[in-house]
Amino acid sequence: MRLWILVSVLFSAPVLAEFDYFGENRLMIRNGVQAVLTCNGLFTSERSLELVQREELAYLTQERFGGPVDQGLSIDRERKAVMVGGGIDGIPITAVYRDGIGCVVLAPDQTLDAIADLPVLPEGDRRQGGTNQQWPHGDQLAAQTWPTNIDQKKLVAASNRIFEPELDNQITLSLLVIHKGQLIHERYREGIDYKTRTRTWSTAKSIAVTLIGMLVDQGMLELDEPLPVDWLPKVNVRDPDPRTSITLRNVLHMSSGLYPVDSCNQEYATGSGLAYWAGASSVESARNRGLIREPGSHWDYENYDTLLAVLAMKNVLGNQEDYLNFPRKALLDKIGMHNTLLSTDRFGDFILSSQVYTNARDLARFGLLYLNNGIWQGERLISQEWIDFVRTPAPSTADDGNFYGGQFWLVPESRDDVPKDAYATAGNRGQYVIIVPSHDLVIVRRGLDYASPHMNRWDIAAQVLEAFDSRNAANE
Repeated sequence: MRLWILVSVLFSAPVLAEFDYFGENRLMIRNGVQAVLTCNGLFTSERSLELVQREELAYLTQERFGGPVDQGLSIDRERKAVMVGGGIDGIPITAVYRDGIGCVVLAPDQTLDAIADLPVLPEGDRRQGGTNQQWPHGDQLAAQTWPTNIDQKKLVAASNRIFEPELDNQITLSLLVIHKGQLIHERYREGIDYKTRTRTWSTAKSIAVTLIGMLVDQGMLELDEPLPVDWLPKVNVRDPDPRTSITLRNVLHMSSGLYPVDSCNQEYATGSGLAYWAGASSVESARNRGLIREPGSHWDYENYDTLLAVLAMKNVLGNQEDYLNFPRKALLDKIGMHNTLLSTDRFGDFILSSQVYTNARDLARFGLLYLNNGIWQGERLISQEWIDFVRTPAPSTADDGNFYGGQFWLVPESRDDVPKDAYATAGNRGQYVIIVPSHDLVIVRRGLDYASPHMNRWDIAAQVLEAFDSRNAANE
């Protein structure tokens, strides 16, 4: 009897799993992160290798990936390819630049012979589209008088604080301030100018929701109908799949109820990380998560939720050609975002949760579209109803300050130094487009912040607004 009790205690004691079963994944993703950022830094952003290594890659740490980050690097400039890893540095990962798309990640077992099969969206002379046109559709800036309600010295002081923060882990690349449609402040870090395209990270999600909103406006998608995707795995059971209750509204609110990955610190170990950095499909695993909560009941920030909405967009557009051309025809070319690249995975699916490369002026144009309530030069591109949707707090955030809408971030209830009507895109490393309707204002800040905390979007807005005469805000 005593022996049985001892054995029972031994086998029922909790076992702590200290071994990193995702270790090999982390090393592979680590190689992919360096390959993708180096490839895009060289061939999309057109920066020097020295700057790419010093700034683009500064956020790579051993703590983040579980291993050293000084792995081997091979660059094929003729074919615009970058390979990282191999041998003791883990599985090598290769990224290849594709015209009109940016750098695409190959599968670990693919060679450069696969380049011809990768997606491409030829730019041609598209980048020159706004050269001779007036702002905001183009890049020609007309002479203007300084707004009487803005203190220029205070605005310059705010810009100085944003470019020269006390914390040395924050690198501001650009700051644009647009008031009443006029570009009144534009500043860039050395080595960057108005043509330089850098990664938006999750600001891409706000571009995605705009494209999706256009399809909702056209009646091709419905916010509260079941998401039009086929769930995996396919099983032969009589009971309906509970995931068919997930709606487009749920995923756009980051409230799908599906098993979380990114919000559980697994973004550099599995899930969407394998699609971003290691050549996996961006949609297959997104459809292969189980439901653990009632859809709409809980907020989890998940790249896969956005990618499910993008897959729904693809499914209703009907064919690959229409899908690949839709963003340019419906949005980018309409508002002069001629320098913007929407990247895909190697299967031709847009990774619109993160992988967009663009410049600060194109993001300013995007912000102006929302500031103007979806109208661009007299043409309505987005309905007022859709703008209201993205600015309305997700019910699942009600207990935490109503800080998130439909793929846009909202001013938390705890902030009293920023107008409550402001809303913003937000991407890793400090990529922000901040829209403040009550002040007829758009602020764009691009950054390469490489450790926590990143520069806060609402702090940026508050500093810029210090230059505004608040007594005149209602009459601006």
